[in-house]
Amino acid sequence: MEIYDVVVVGAGPVGLATALGLQKRGIKNILVIDQTRAFRQVGHTVDLLPNGLKALKSLDNQAYEAVKQTGMTFSTPPSTDNQGQKAASNSPEWVYRNLQGEKIRSIPLSFDSWFANYGEGRVSIAWYKLQTALRQLLPPEQVKANHRCISVVEQPEMGWVRVDCVCDVESEENPYAHWQEMTPVKNTDSVSSQSVSKSFRAKLVVGADGINSTVRRVIYQDTLHAAFAKPEYSGFAAIICMGIDNIPQELSTQLEEKYLNGGRIVTIVSGTKDTRMILVRREAGTFGYIIHGAFTWESLQGKSGSALIKLGLKSLKADDFPDFIQELVRMSPEEKMQQRPYYIHRASTSNALQLSSTATPNLSSETEPIEPAWSQGRIVLVGDAAHGMPTFMAQGTNQGFEDALAIATLIANLQINDNQAIATAWKKYSQLRRPSMIYMQQATLNPLIYSSQEDFHSYNQRVYSRDFEPIIEGLL
Repeated sequence: MEIYDVVVVGAGPVGLATALGLQKRGIKNILVIDQTRAFRQVGHTVDLLPNGLKALKSLDNQAYEAVKQTGMTFSTPPSTDNQGQKAASNSPEWVYRNLQGEKIRSIPLSFDSWFANYGEGRVSIAWYKLQTALRQLLPPEQVKANHRCISVVEQPEMGWVRVDCVCDVESEENPYAHWQEMTPVKNTDSVSSQSVSKSFRAKLVVGADGINSTVRRVIYQDTLHAAFAKPEYSGFAAIICMGIDNIPQELSTQLEEKYLNGGRIVTIVSGTKDTRMILVRREAGTFGYIIHGAFTWESLQGKSGSALIKLGLKSLKADDFPDFIQELVRMSPEEKMQQRPYYIHRASTSNALQLSSTATPNLSSETEPIEPAWSQGRIVLVGDAAHGMPTFMAQGTNQGFEDALAIATLIANLQINDNQAIATAWKKYSQLRRPSMIYMQQATLNPLIYSSQEDFHSYNQRVYSRDFEPIIEGLL
């Protein structure tokens, strides 16, 4: 059996960026595996912000250029619609308003505006297009779909790690046919009883397999902190409806005049309180919304559309949202209601990171503060597998790219057969990334950042304005 230098578990953007960074630094004997049976168009839009783009550029300039070009094409609306009419342009800025409709701040959406402020731009891109842009820069044989990791077993006496997978034999022989815009196979994420086992050997394993990471569970099994194997409910969730039609003209006018003001999207914040709403004007006469708030996990699970509407209304009323906003929510079609709880892997359990009172922590408040492990032996975690968090600040992928840069730099300068050198490298990784992630998670969970201009400016400077070259030099 071939022994790979590195096996990356997870072919999402962070796992692929890690592999590309390794390849760029001369490590060619790598493999990326993913559980999906075929690569297909899934996922929502991802915002790549200056820190993430800087990290990606340092990882692999070719990947940066491919993603930048794909994203800027994705973000540019067509000049006409299917009927030849002039299409509405995307809002040039994302506006935040208070309940009274006063503008708190506006965030430019153009690449150039961000570049002028932070030395790098901003790109919005579909998750699938981001994944595809990165995946196509790796040799096809190095990225294997239909390989669901079920176990990672360290074999220290041999100097490698065994990665065990299951593969569905009903999957098409060539899953890469689905790299293009083609009809995906049915039930691509299910694993039938017709499956076979397969194993790989690797000198190092990078777990980039997301918030429900299998690799993370292996690191924590049989430890004093086994509760950290699974993500915690952060206490925050989204109640979503993206298709409310036939809005009365009077209500449409109120939404337009007080909040939208000609734009297509606006975030309405309730001061120091938890609830905020993203209001979206879609096609003519159609509106949508996302209510972000602090909800108990029990209040969301298994609830019908009507129950979610009531829950959203209760949150809006408690935080004094205007009656006409509540009227919009009451008009929501029950069959279009969705809920999305947000989970977290805490970077620290100290008082530096406070979860919401509605959270369900894995450890009690009396437990001695710890820094959850991101590595074990020859295994290391990156991205959401290490420190998943809510999407409020659009930093999941961006922070994952920062992880990828650190790990690719460390591995490329590592004596890969030296256990002590590996342990030292993982310690450097934790010392570099953990303080940033504690700050990032706290900012994400803190509603004050949405209403305080000073806090928001401080956050922007700290996160977006960094120079990554000194960071890289510090790892060498």
